Amino acid sequence: MPSSPPPELSLVIPVYNERESLPRLLDEIAAALRPARPAYEILAVDDGSTDGSREELRRLRAGHPELRLVGFADNAGQSAAFAAGFRAARGKVIVTLDADLQNDPADIPGLVAELERRGTAAVVGYRPARRDTAWKRLQSRIANGVRNRLTAETIRDTGCSLKAFRADAVRDLPWFTGMHRFLPTLVRMRGGTVAEVPVRHRPRVFGASKYGMWNRVFRALADALAVRWMQHRVLRYRIDEEWT
Repeated sequence: MPSSPPPELSLVIPVYNERESLPRLLDEIAAALRPARPAYEILAVDDGSTDGSREELRRLRAGHPELRLVGFADNAGQSAAFAAGFRAARGKVIVTLDADLQNDPADIPGLVAELERRGTAAVVGYRPARRDTAWKRLQSRIANGVRNRLTAETIRDTGCSLKAFRADAVRDLPWFTGMHRFLPTLVRMRGGTVAEVPVRHRPRVFGASKYGMWNRVFRALADALAVRWMQHRVLRYRIDEEWT
């Protein structure tokens, strides 16, 4: 029996103890994408959840045949989840978003359309009106500033997971812990262009954030230093003649 053609679009969603959010998330994705009728798949990467998220994903598959699962034996972190999802994705365009419902799936079609309109390697969202506590916004602002200062970047909101990439721009990126916060920088290091667009942000409905001050600021410093080292060590050359 011939295999089905690959989808145009792959959604990569790390999942860590988000069981209550998953039914609504998948319904919202379907409402956002099915009217436009793109061929899409959802890569839910279960990062060693302990709250029954994987069992919920198996149950939801009956009503969402586009859903695929990548399950980790243990909790490995968000960067590992994105890496596994990117490697499993079959679409020409990859969109990333969180599973906690704070990203609005209704923004996905506009993000993909902007990728095509601008012809860039990536379009990344930024949240002009964040629906988080003042303390969490402060932590993110500091961490974002640290990353941009050390990597000479201008990305407004590195912590926003809602991003669209051309698959060939990200599939072979070097992966390391914390690198999901530097995807636009790594794309630019390989010669790709990056655009930014405003996206919506919603208050958390279920559960609590998995990240605190250590994750947002101190890890931002360590990870940014690693990326800065890579920026200074990347190979740069221009071929002006080649015999074949």
